[in-house]
Amino acid sequence: MLSREDNERITRVGAGTPGGEFFRRYWQAALLSSEVAEPDGAPVRVRILGEDLIAFRSTDGVVGLVDAYCPHRRAPMFYGRNEECGLRCVYHGWKFDVDGNCVDLPSEPADSPMKSKAKIKSYPTFDAGGVIWAYMGPPDLQPPRPDYEWLRVPASHSFISKTYEACNYLQAMEGGLDTSHSSHLHNLNLADKNQPRVKDGAPKITIDETDYGYRYISHRNLGEDGSYVRAYHFIMPFQSARGDITKWSGGARNDVPTLNGHLWVPIDDEQTIVYNWMCGYDENVPITPEYAEEKEAWFGRGVEDHVPGTFQLKANGSNDYMVDRAIQKTQTSTGIRGVNTQDFALQEGMGPIVNRSKEYLGTSDRAIITMRKVLLEAIGTVEKGGDPRGLDPETSRNIRPHDDIVPKGMDWEDAFAQDLIAKW
Repeated sequence: MLSREDNERITRVGAGTPGGEFFRRYWQAALLSSEVAEPDGAPVRVRILGEDLIAFRSTDGVVGLVDAYCPHRRAPMFYGRNEECGLRCVYHGWKFDVDGNCVDLPSEPADSPMKSKAKIKSYPTFDAGGVIWAYMGPPDLQPPRPDYEWLRVPASHSFISKTYEACNYLQAMEGGLDTSHSSHLHNLNLADKNQPRVKDGAPKITIDETDYGYRYISHRNLGEDGSYVRAYHFIMPFQSARGDITKWSGGARNDVPTLNGHLWVPIDDEQTIVYNWMCGYDENVPITPEYAEEKEAWFGRGVEDHVPGTFQLKANGSNDYMVDRAIQKTQTSTGIRGVNTQDFALQEGMGPIVNRSKEYLGTSDRAIITMRKVLLEAIGTVEKGGDPRGLDPETSRNIRPHDDIVPKGMDWEDAFAQDLIAKW
């Protein structure tokens, strides 16, 4: 469990809070590239780490991320005109480029010195992996850009989506790092007792702390069939990476071997955007749009699963995630369709921010305990003026997750030796 004080430190993400200052030392996933696909297209609202911002793709293709309100009279920049390499406030015509510089001041005399002084808050960005990344921390401490393997794959082998989750980022991320729950929450066939994740519902977990966060291994005993082994990575500050290699995947079509992961980016203290990335494991096997949508639908976050025009699922807390108690009695553990939706039901159902001082943790929670320890240590390091782990992209650029069934008597590290190294 965590003390109330540590729970506050690790869950609060606003500017000036210990957790917020820690997060701002990293590049953030701010929005999907597809949301600002068109140069001079419509501006997009972005809320991240408790800050309200506006994103726009400039005429030259560069994405600007600026304050949601004009510095003149605090008019909303969402209604601004995106034109000729700048965003113009429609209230008095003040125009700003992607760096926040005022490039036109039509409401003031031509010789006014205000133009050189007027600025709007802006953050540097870059575009990679279908995501617009932003750095919101101290300019003199800006780290190199991340270089994860999934950012380097060609478009034919890459897929990215995002989903809104109504709770603090930490409990969402804890769900993603908790491997034992898949044996129970995600049991989609109660009659099949031979599913690898069901056959052993209490996996043995080992953890190796690293310069980027940690690697953790879950071992499920399958008797004479060997062990089902999953090698995950937790990458600072809020990313997981896991394999999806085995032909068994709980009922999902799985004939395209992929690597998968999530980024749990805080909107604010009580809301999260979850980025779901998938990249090809094999350069000879692309990810088709049809395959990606089929997988997304299986998770419960396909095109038809979202409230139109939003990233919120139709199955949500307002309708009890459309739970079907008859299906729960006879077919699946939850009666809720979609693995992702099942996760949200539990994570959001805990409330906006969990009181972790009331928990009772066990051995299967080792990955969660380690993650909290690593984050709290990093928050303390930033408070003291130091650099948290994971800022250097070299620490994580060559890692790769993997999962498979390892024959009895064979060491998993020998079996996975070539599969834990990035190939792209």
